[in-house]
Formats: sequence, C-alpha cells, structure tokens
Amino acid sequence: MSVRYEFDLRPGHGDVNTIVDGIEWLRMPLPFALSHINLWMLRDGSSSDIAIIDAGIHSGKSKDVWRAAIADRRVTRVLVTHLHPDHVGCAGWLCDDNKVELWMTRQEYLLCRILVADTGRPAPDAGVNFYRAAGFPGHALARYQEMFGMFGKFVATMPDSYHRLVDGMCVSIGSSDWEVVVGNGHSPEHACFYNGERNVVISGDQLLPTISSNVSVYPTEPHGNPLKDWLLSLQRMKQRLPEDVLVLPAHGSPFRGAHARLDALLEEHTNGLAELLDLCRKPQRAVDVFPALFKAAISDSNLIMATGESIAHLNYLLYEGAIDVEPDAHGVLWYRRR
Repeated sequence: MSVRYEFDLRPGHGDVNTIVDGIEWLRMPLPFALSHINLWMLRDGSSSDIAIIDAGIHSGKSKDVWRAAIADRRVTRVLVTHLHPDHVGCAGWLCDDNKVELWMTRQEYLLCRILVADTGRPAPDAGVNFYRAAGFPGHALARYQEMFGMFGKFVATMPDSYHRLVDGMCVSIGSSDWEVVVGNGHSPEHACFYNGERNVVISGDQLLPTISSNVSVYPTEPHGNPLKDWLLSLQRMKQRLPEDVLVLPAHGSPFRGAHARLDALLEEHTNGLAELLDLCRKPQRAVDVFPALFKAAISDSNLIMATGESIAHLNYLLYEGAIDVEPDAHGVLWYRRR
C-alpha cells in the first residue's frame, strides 16, 4: 500500500474537524515556514470532556484559537508527544488555566525544562565552538549568538510536576485504550499514541506523510548519534503498527500506508548516507555536505537545522568506521572517507 490520504478536505487554520467519533482535529497556525500543526482533542468521559494531545506554540494567536476550540468544554489533561515548541508551547498554559496534569515522557519533560531555563542567557562558548568547528562564517556565528535562548519565548512556563509516559504503557482516554509507542532521534523520547481497536495512531513528528523530521546533533551533545536512534525507531514502528493504520500526523494530512512511508524514510536516509560518503572522498566540513542531504538551498534561516542534520549523518558514518575526522589549526573539523 502506498501513502493514501484519508480526507479530501482539511480544516482551515483554527478550525476543528471530527476524524472519527470522539477524535477531533484542530489545525493550529504557526508563524514559520511550516505554517501549521495538527492538534488532537479526544473525548475523555462525557461528550464535553476532552483530553488534548499537543498544544501549539505559546502565543496570543494560539491561545485565542484554543479558547474558541474548548469553549463550553472541560479539559481533563494535556498530553504532549515531545518537547519542540510547536508541540509543547501552550501546554503549561493549558494545564494551569484548566487545573489539569501534563503527561509527557521523562526525557522530553526534563530537557524541555532545561531549554526553557536557557532563555535570556548568552550563548555558551561550547555552542560557538561547535558551530565554528562545523564551518560557520562570522556572520552565521553572530546570528547563532543572537538567536540563542529563543526556545523559551515560544513555550509557556512548564508545570512543576508531570505524569510520566513510558513506552508500551496503556493510557485510557474515555472508553478507548491508547498504547504509547516511543520513537527516538528527532527528539529523545517522542511519544506516539496507538489505538488498536480503532486502528489509529497519533504520530506527532515521528511519522509524517511528505517530509522527513529533522534529526540533528546539537552543541549539548556534539558526539551524539541520533540518526542511528531514528533509523532503529522507524524499523520498530514498522513492527508495531499495521500497514493500514490511520496515521494522524503533526503536519500534513491524515493518511494510510504507514509501512510504505516508513520504508521511504529509511531509503531517503540510506541514500543520503551513500551520497555523503561519496562526497567525503575529499575532505569536507559539515557546512560543505548539504548537497548530499538536501534538495533545496540552505539559507541563514535554516542553517542551524541543516548543519545539525549534516553532523548527525557524519557522526553516524564516524561510528560505522566509514569516515575519519580531523581538526585544522582553527578548530574546524574536516571529514574524509577512509
């Protein structure tokens, strides 16, 4: 089965559509190139009781949309797939405003708290050195320093406690049971929610219909190997989800054909690694290898994400023993095929 979209229409920004009885789709606008995120409201008791899965960025616009969407309804809890601001941003506000618990995996909750705490801090030397080693020119380093700490500007104050989600656990929402399926690589401990009875999975960013989620190395863990985690996660999802499951993704439209999409994601990264290895016949910096991994040109606005993904692929090849890396006299790292 190839990817097949389930609905001809999709809600406009701020609108709510019913997917199946008890599951509603809220399309929240985002002020980024990726212009929307899909959020989900699940009946959790009476017809007016809802559990929320993912929250949108913390902004006046998002809060206005939420107020309209949940008017005359009772929020029972807020569940978040992972820590990125478009998913967790309004979660703290929703929890505080409705006096309910936040449900997240441990790694996502704790790392989110740490990143929010960076708001207002100057960029650390470790970060500057990391991007200098990747080959950033002076103006790009200055932009990194200027943008550092922006994470917390899109995330409301996080609750001081949370309800932990664990891979394989069953979460009962209303009359339905949802299995937590954890993926890694795009974020440390990303929670998806699978309902076997209805054959539906709320996939967050772990499985999207048209784009591959960013898999990056960051200055906090420069020697990380998230691409290995990501590839293993895709393989595990193929084992745990039926091919004909209805996928409710964070971006794009609901679809079926999960196995075909997972295979396409695996093939995309495998091909990228092969092209990267060939490019590294001559020494390359992280910023030199974009043509092997990206079809579109990389601008200043997406340079950090592209560099993080390039380093993730380079680190993968390093751990596989396929390439070597050496710093030059200026601390810039050069990668070359063995």
